[in-house]
This record gives sequence, C-alpha cells and structure tokens, in this order.
Amino acid sequence: MTCVLVLVALALAFPWGAALVARRLALVLPPREACWALTGAAVLLAGGTIAALVGLFQVPFLASLERVSLPRVLEVWPAAVPFACAAGAAMLVQLVLLLRRWTRHRSLLKRAWRTVGEGTDDGELLVIPAADVDAFALPAYRGRPGRVVVTSGMVRALKAGEREVLLAHERAHLAGRHHLLSAVADLATVVHPALRGLRASLAFHLERWADEGAAAAVGDRRLAAAAIARAALAGSSRSRGGAYPLLSAVSGPVPRRVEALLLPAPTAPRGRARRAGVVALAGTVVVAAVAALGLAYGLHEYVEYAAGRLIGAR
Repeated sequence: MTCVLVLVALALAFPWGAALVARRLALVLPPREACWALTGAAVLLAGGTIAALVGLFQVPFLASLERVSLPRVLEVWPAAVPFACAAGAAMLVQLVLLLRRWTRHRSLLKRAWRTVGEGTDDGELLVIPAADVDAFALPAYRGRPGRVVVTSGMVRALKAGEREVLLAHERAHLAGRHHLLSAVADLATVVHPALRGLRASLAFHLERWADEGAAAAVGDRRLAAAAIARAALAGSSRSRGGAYPLLSAVSGPVPRRVEALLLPAPTAPRGRARRAGVVALAGTVVVAAVAALGLAYGLHEYVEYAAGRLIGAR
C-alpha cells in the first residue's frame, strides 16, 4: 500500500503546483479568458481533491462488500481505518464549511438588498442617499433583477464622463454574471487551501474584465483609467464592495488596473505562445483531476484484488 499512499499524497499536493501554473498563465490571457481559466481550474482541482478523499474513505467499505472482515483488512493494512477516518473527517469538515460559506453568501446578498431598499430606483440603477463614496453591482435575488448601486456621495465625487465609466463597469459585472464565478472560486477554497490563490487572482481579473468592458463602452481608455483612479481615491474605507456578492470598481489592486487601462486593449496570445499557454494550463489542471479520479478507481481495483488474495488464502 506504500504506492497507494504516495499517490494519495501526490493527488492532495498537486493542486499547489497546478494553482501556481494557473495564476501565472492567467496573467498572459485577456481578462475574460483568464477568469474562465481560473474558475475552471478551481472546479477541477476541487473535484480532484474530493475524488482522492472519497477513494481513500471507501477502502474499508469496499472490503466489506468483498466479504473481507475488518480484522483481516487491518492485518494486511493496519492504517486502512485511520486513513479512511481521516478522509471521512476531512470531507465532513469540507461539507460543513461549504454550507457555512454558502449560507454566508446568501445572508450577505439578502442584507445588501435590505440596505438599499430606500434607494431611488432608476431602471437598473439604484442611488442611495449616503455620504459614503461607494458603488457596487448587486446581483439578482428572489426574482428581483440585478442592480447597479451607487451612493449619492459617489455621484458627487465623479464628473459626468467618469460616472458613465463607473456605471459601465458595474453593468459589465452584472452582464458577465461575475458574482457566480467569484462564488465558485470562493466555495472551492474550502476544499483545498491551495485554491485561495486562485480566488485572489480571479478577483483581480474580474475587475480587469469589467474595466475593459467600461473602456469599450465609453470608447476612451484614458477616461476609464482616470475614473477608476478617482473613484478609488474618493472611495470609503468602509466600502462594502470588492468580494462576492458585491463587486465594486474601487476594489482590488487599483494601480495595476489603471496601468493596464493606459496600455492598448489586451489581445489573446497568438501562434506558438497561445498554444503553449493553453496546453500548459489545460494539461496541468486536467492531469491533477484525472490523477485524483484515477486514484479513486485504482483504490477500488486494489481492494478487489487484495480481497481476492485474502479469500483465496483462507
């Protein structure tokens, strides 16, 4: 069983390297493609981790199906039950954390909708009377469509053209359903700690995606950069935006975002560089997921083989 334990360790350790590769390659992709790549990596790596734990957890159960007594299993592999218990405990903790995180998301969304109830509704725009300089995209909730929420303080802080940039940025968040991508990455972090880096990287690229959408909407990248910078400088330190479910134009590493807007619009890598990046990212993530799934299947086959040997030895 030494080789099995090595495979388990590799399956659980592989996401650290895969997440690093995904973050590095996201930097050379346009924001939209980077967001989808990071979200896909988070889903596959989380799924692979769960598959590895399931495979380890089911060893005693499979042995019982093969009519091998637990004492006999422990004679051959004394660590079977402790490892299975550890895997079961890990999955139970993951389940509890997932439920808590999801409940927290829904609670934040409900509370956000309740706090903007006094705002002035102007189609998709909600202006709330507040001195705080704040703006964020409020996702749909219980039949109510998503809204762009802006405080009166933010309206006063920006010029007319800059307000258009801000509104276009938040509209891009809603149109792209960025809160769902953010939620997926956030939930994946409770499955494996290596995925926390993907969540942080995704948050940056989601803002960059919305920045590019705003720049395209107003047709002026320098105006978009100036608006983002002014909104961030004027923004309240108690701003509620920046994370699921409230995505805000004033969140994230604003200097990097402004610098990117002052450069030409990003384009996807072409030719050999594009193929190499896509192959490296896809290969790394897929290998991690397939390795974990293969481990679960391999443990099943190993138990059947070991059971046959044990029964034949009676």
